[in-house]
Amino acid sequence: MANLLTTEEYKAIAAGLSLPAQAFIDGSFRPAKSGKTFDTINPATGKVLAKIAACGEEDVDFAVEKARDAFEDGRWSRLHPGERKAVLIRLAKLIKRNTRELAVMESLDSGKTIYDCETVDVPETVHCLTWHAELIDKVYDSVSPASDNHIAMIVREPVGVVGLVLPWNFPLLMLAWKIGPALAAGCSVVVKPAKETSLTALRVAELAMEAGVPPGVLNVLTGTGPDVGEPLGRHMDVDKISFTGSTETGRLFLRYASESNLKEVTLEMGGKNPAVVLHDAENLDRVAAHIVNGAFWNMGENCSAISRLIVQKGIKNALLERVLAHAREWPMGDPLNPENRVGALVSAAHFNKVCSYLEKGPTVLMGGKASDGFVEPTVLDVTESDARQAREEIFGPVLSVLTVESFDEAIALANDTPYGLTASIFTSNVKRALRGARAIRAGTVTVNSFGEGDISTPFGGFKASGFGGRDNGIQAHDQYTQIKTIWVDLSDDADEAVA
Repeated sequence: MANLLTTEEYKAIAAGLSLPAQAFIDGSFRPAKSGKTFDTINPATGKVLAKIAACGEEDVDFAVEKARDAFEDGRWSRLHPGERKAVLIRLAKLIKRNTRELAVMESLDSGKTIYDCETVDVPETVHCLTWHAELIDKVYDSVSPASDNHIAMIVREPVGVVGLVLPWNFPLLMLAWKIGPALAAGCSVVVKPAKETSLTALRVAELAMEAGVPPGVLNVLTGTGPDVGEPLGRHMDVDKISFTGSTETGRLFLRYASESNLKEVTLEMGGKNPAVVLHDAENLDRVAAHIVNGAFWNMGENCSAISRLIVQKGIKNALLERVLAHAREWPMGDPLNPENRVGALVSAAHFNKVCSYLEKGPTVLMGGKASDGFVEPTVLDVTESDARQAREEIFGPVLSVLTVESFDEAIALANDTPYGLTASIFTSNVKRALRGARAIRAGTVTVNSFGEGDISTPFGGFKASGFGGRDNGIQAHDQYTQIKTIWVDLSDDADEAVA
């Protein structure tokens, strides 16, 4: 924590912030055409931070028109890959230069701890944009093995105008996950941040113009799902939607696509992620540290959070003793205090939802208290596998513990969910670890650790957790490109006539 400031210093930065409040379209900030606004609230204090432009269908039409103009005239889409790379690297450097401003803005808007914003969100945003920028001129097209009289080229082309719909749990980082590969591919984008967390997307759009992203290429529309998300999903001139958020909302985008222009859709959605701890797991103290981090990082507002601890009976007590000890090392309180690891939940509505899982049911082993937007890290002993706490995505700092007798029972329980985003398995037996990792139906399975991989590994889910593609890795670029075959006939006309 040597590089972090004091609470007072962070509060001083917060007091001096100039918060963006208007939509960003065609290179400049603009009010909603209706003139309407909505309040964005600091969830830790309940106070209004700013009045944000409440965009609607007219704004969507205008932004898509400007994005289409930019795409068709080639100001970005036909720019040399090396030039796009240079611009995105400048953007990453500008974000790094403004780390403190963006970190504080993110913490105020979302309730996230400044510790996470400074040490994870902003640095990973910079890394993500730089990684995709560096990849631009290293993704090669190919030539198929055609005959002597033909050449068949398989080339990538940008998909066109893309709608990027963001979640509220990692506003800045999820923005980078999407604009990184989309802009690298040459697309023009219309970003819809979550209504609860619009500020950092607007600030990054401003920095993008400073970095040299042309007007119309990166647009940000603020507002609600019905007013902005649905018109974007139904728009006949949007070629692609990439969405991260709830499974319920993800289904809507598939409907919008089917009822409009059959635009491509990629969905990264919810999870009810298991951590399977077998009787032969080594170093239970380390295992417990991973589980606590997976369950309570970002207040559990994480689609890949460990929500279910599935543990073999013989080591349950020993493991839980260590889990409870590590959980006590996660203090909760003012998000701008760098000592705190647990901040406020993003909104009053979400706070109430999470609290509903604490009202009655399983035995509370730790925590269980909530007030004024803050929920304590909570561990529940769940004896019924069909309990709400074991089945539904809570998206809060709540860990459900389920007990099993055997490896086979553990894997079956891990798969007993409509979701399939991430999972973890802890064991000292390499064969059992690999068998379990192969058997669990999830997009990412970590062994003897909690995690999501890194920027080089594709991220997405099976079943109700994902659809149509992956974020991160080279595979993320597949979302934003079309594959075209160019078939060239090399035969001589005279030869053809003789034949």
